[in-house]
Amino acid sequence: MGYSFKNDYSEGAHPRVLEALTRTNAEQTDGYGTDDYCARARERVRTLCNAPKADVHFLVGGTQANMTVIAASLRPHQAVLAAHTGHICVHETGAIEATGHKAVGLASLDGRLSPKAAAEALAAHPDEHMVQPKMVYISDTTEIGTTYTLGQLEELSAFCRANGLWLYLDGARLAMALADGHSGVTLPDLARLCDVFTIGGTKCGALFGEAVVITNDALKPDFRYHIKQRGGMLAKGRLLGLQFEALLADNLYTELGAHANAMGRRLRDLFTENDYPMMSDSLTNQQFAVLPDRLIEALRAADYRFELQMRVDETHCAMRFVTSWATPEAAVEQFADDFLRLARQCGA
Repeated sequence: MGYSFKNDYSEGAHPRVLEALTRTNAEQTDGYGTDDYCARARERVRTLCNAPKADVHFLVGGTQANMTVIAASLRPHQAVLAAHTGHICVHETGAIEATGHKAVGLASLDGRLSPKAAAEALAAHPDEHMVQPKMVYISDTTEIGTTYTLGQLEELSAFCRANGLWLYLDGARLAMALADGHSGVTLPDLARLCDVFTIGGTKCGALFGEAVVITNDALKPDFRYHIKQRGGMLAKGRLLGLQFEALLADNLYTELGAHANAMGRRLRDLFTENDYPMMSDSLTNQQFAVLPDRLIEALRAADYRFELQMRVDETHCAMRFVTSWATPEAAVEQFADDFLRLARQCGA
């Protein structure tokens, strides 16, 4: 009994990734991403994105990718707009601000950032006495598990281009977004609509690593200098190329996202079918259930691990449950059985 639903990076890496790393372990290659494995992985990204002229870089992690992209794209007086729930606003220890740029959090009920909210932010920053918004940051999936539809992404992209804003999409959980089954967004869509985006590895089957894809020529110069300065460049860079080469072969990346989503939806069904409210309309691998405190305590006593999202009232909290590419279906079914049993026992 017991299982961790705390996050989607508790496990190591998919076996195909480990096999590639083990098979090539004794090889000698050039460092810092200049090896043949990284070159092949870059070409695979370009092919899958239908973006032959894109620059592709491999960085060690998500926060490094975000701070590097944003700092490299903005002049000293410029700022980035994001939903107030966005990762750069609440989960990166002020990394963006530490580079000298303000992250302006905009109110959002569903984790998404709308053109309307961005327009209001532009109007609220009219002159040189305030920071100048220059970039819009979004993530797919969002921090509360929702996704952008193709129409929403097209609308936001059009707004950004009409107003001279860069559009940056954080794809830490992009495998889940691509596999959500209803958004209609593809990698070529991202390459067409965004100025820069990431393809996440850390939460999507890799040991570590994110791929930064730059499609706007204005953001390409000297980017490797920025990576090195911000601590995102790995000396043994081939370890990143190998992992992405494996993940992006034979549709594995999307399949891993689909499995994580399926396990998440099973949890959602468990909660909704038993009349527990959900905090967000997520169909992906992050689920947010409003549970009574006594049931939360009983589940934790049974060694189930999950995280507090927010307190709802004196006796209820919204709790975050996260599934991953590696979550066994048997673990989810065991949790469902234990959840119902414990709910009956504590009258919750």
